[in-house]
Amino acid sequence: MTQPILVVTCRYPKDVEDRIDRDYNARRNPNQLPFSQQELLSAAAGADAMFITLGDQLDSEFFQRVSPTVKIIATYSVGFDHIDLEAAARRKIPIAYTPGVNNEATADIAMLLLLGASRRAYEAQELVRTGAWKPLSPDMLLGWQVGGKVLGILGMGRVGQAVARRARGFGMKIHYHDRSALPAEIAGDAVYHKDPSDLLRASQFLSLHAPETPQTRHFLNAKAISLLPPGAIVVNTARGGLVVDEDLIAALKSGRVAAAGLDVFEGEPKLHPEYVSLKNTFLLPHIGSATIETRTAMGMLALDNVEAVLHGRPAPTLVPALSWKVA
Repeated sequence: MTQPILVVTCRYPKDVEDRIDRDYNARRNPNQLPFSQQELLSAAAGADAMFITLGDQLDSEFFQRVSPTVKIIATYSVGFDHIDLEAAARRKIPIAYTPGVNNEATADIAMLLLLGASRRAYEAQELVRTGAWKPLSPDMLLGWQVGGKVLGILGMGRVGQAVARRARGFGMKIHYHDRSALPAEIAGDAVYHKDPSDLLRASQFLSLHAPETPQTRHFLNAKAISLLPPGAIVVNTARGGLVVDEDLIAALKSGRVAAAGLDVFEGEPKLHPEYVSLKNTFLLPHIGSATIETRTAMGMLALDNVEAVLHGRPAPTLVPALSWKVA
């Protein structure tokens, strides 16, 4: 029996690669750089399915030109802002994604960023790595304790809830905004804010966990920042597009925001260069899901979706109609 043709745009953990090699005739990207759109379209000619990443931008033109043989596109991500969903729907190509398997790993990184930013970890590590460490006076490298502080969580989905569990262990008080209040058995002692502006006013620490949509894009702008308590600390492990870089950078320079921990950036892997020049930023290269366990689970879920569609079965995690918004 002829194996289905699967376009594979990246390399994955070993168990995922083994499954691809076993079950599919894989058309792989031979280059280190991502496929260009034309290369991706050429690879998709006659293919049954595609397995892509956030680095593959599928716009309206792509869907106008993609081969009619493509029955499903699976993205190795929870986010899908790199895909024109309306254009995909017009071609009746289902889009699969990988929710529900990266919650714990991403929440770990959110706490790493929160602690790294609040304890000035970048500055401290720089002293050690550059050989500039000398006896410190008691007033040097003073950070901010997290215990007893309010952590505001924008987007109380799976990741937001996992962050809340961890933050409670550090003695933090949890406040949140989402489309609606969580059931009491899930929310626990977390305080719900129907209006995100009220959440901002309460948040000594703010952690972003909302998807990027037209409604949430550039949520954290100068106006939103002005509502935060002076000296607040901002963490983002969601999407870079939630933040207006220039406004956050200005607040970091002035001290209006004391520090920021960022794992995602608008336009990544490029980022606003002024983030790098600031001492009060703790920066990571979008590694929220980067554990062997999580990356393997993501790949297996993506392939589960491909297999289901190609065999006429219900797929476990197709992208739903998205109505999430910050009111």
